[in-house]
Amino acid sequence: MKNRIWLPLIVLVVAALSQGCVSNKKYAELQTNYNRLQDTNRNILQSYQVTQRELEGSRTRVQSLQEQIDAAKANAIALQNALNQCLAGNNQGGANIAKLVDEINSSNKYIQHLVNVKNTSDSLNMVLTTNLTRSLSADEAQGVDVKVLKGVVYISLADNMLYKSGSYEISDKAGATLVKIAKIINDYSTYDVLIEGNTDNVPIKQTNIRNNWDLSGLRASSVVQALQNTYGVDPKRLTAGGRGEYNPIADNSTPQGKSQNRRTQIIITPKLDQFMALIGKAPAPTDATAPAK
Repeated sequence: MKNRIWLPLIVLVVAALSQGCVSNKKYAELQTNYNRLQDTNRNILQSYQVTQRELEGSRTRVQSLQEQIDAAKANAIALQNALNQCLAGNNQGGANIAKLVDEINSSNKYIQHLVNVKNTSDSLNMVLTTNLTRSLSADEAQGVDVKVLKGVVYISLADNMLYKSGSYEISDKAGATLVKIAKIINDYSTYDVLIEGNTDNVPIKQTNIRNNWDLSGLRASSVVQALQNTYGVDPKRLTAGGRGEYNPIADNSTPQGKSQNRRTQIIITPKLDQFMALIGKAPAPTDATAPAK
């Protein structure tokens, strides 16, 4: 290819020499042709190099595709051989398949057992929750979060529902909440009740409160005394306790998490015989109370 490019140029030079000296105009024309041929030659060389690189890349891709095809063919052959052995139905293969089927069936039975246990647990918790809140009207029940875990009833209340900001004193608006709690507690008059205060991890800054332990205990004590003095709950059934910041249910690094951790829990703990009776039935509602829907 290079010889073909240079051949016209050589011919022009030889022709020019054979005619002796040439005019400036002719020389300029020859120079222009020479430069053009140089540019053409350079472009052809660049195009050739690019084509060579593309060809090499294509060869590499073809080789990679061929390797993938060969691997796929080998895998297909192996699968066909395995299928042929399975279809042959030899005794060992049949025994392995039967064993595998038994294992799958056992696994499915265990999974179903776990599902049934969960469904039963969920149903019992629903019954307990419904029975515990049956003395509340539909509107009253909406503001009370009741959960049953392993036979223990947890009623969780945010701190802003009960206390003045940064204080353990019961707020004026807490009565609407405490009257609901008192209804539930008085409805089951033989169950023990623990009032548990919880805080976030922000240190308390008050001269009469040393730390979050004090704050959580004082808040629980305030609720206990309100239930006793205002709502007629037997104090022998009540226990006040504080867990400070050491029983979080959310991340204290966010404002929302801190808000969730600042809570008071009313924990109702029936004895085993009471727990079984609670599952089976609830006391009949009085005329003064309307069952929740």
